[in-house]
Parts: sequence; C-alpha cells; structure tokens
Amino acid sequence: MYTLYIIRCADNSLYTGIAKDLDKRLTVHRNGKGSVYVRARLPFSLVYTEKHSDRSRATKREMEIKKMSKQKKETLIRN
Repeated sequence: MYTLYIIRCADNSLYTGIAKDLDKRLTVHRNGKGSVYVRARLPFSLVYTEKHSDRSRATKREMEIKKMSKQKKETLIRN
C-alpha cells in the first residue's frame, strides 16, 4: 500500500509526494532530510492523503496532481 500525500509548506505552497510509510516520510521531511523543496519551506502541515494499492498507481496519480493548477489542488484538498 502506498500513500499519496500533499503538504502545505510555510510559504503556502503545496508539495505532492508518495510514500510506503507516510509517518516515516513526514518525519524525514520534518528533520530537513527530505526533498530540497520542503527543506527550504519548513514547517509544513499534511493537508491531503489518498491510498493506492501499488507504487505504479500512486505515481500515476502523483503526476496527475502535479500537473494541476494550485486552484485545482486546493479544490481537491477541500473536498
């Protein structure tokens, strides 16, 4: 099982990623050892998640979301 997640960074930007162990991945981000993007925009909050059965499906969905405008991402988060 993989989790697709969206986090809201301190500058109000949104970062989308996938993880097999979400808690572990968020800890890595919080400790400044995750992506360079998030590291430069700490702190953050988790605002959205989706579960996917395998890495391929999670990655495809991640790419779909990354192509969305910020407005569409905000709508996804609200719903």
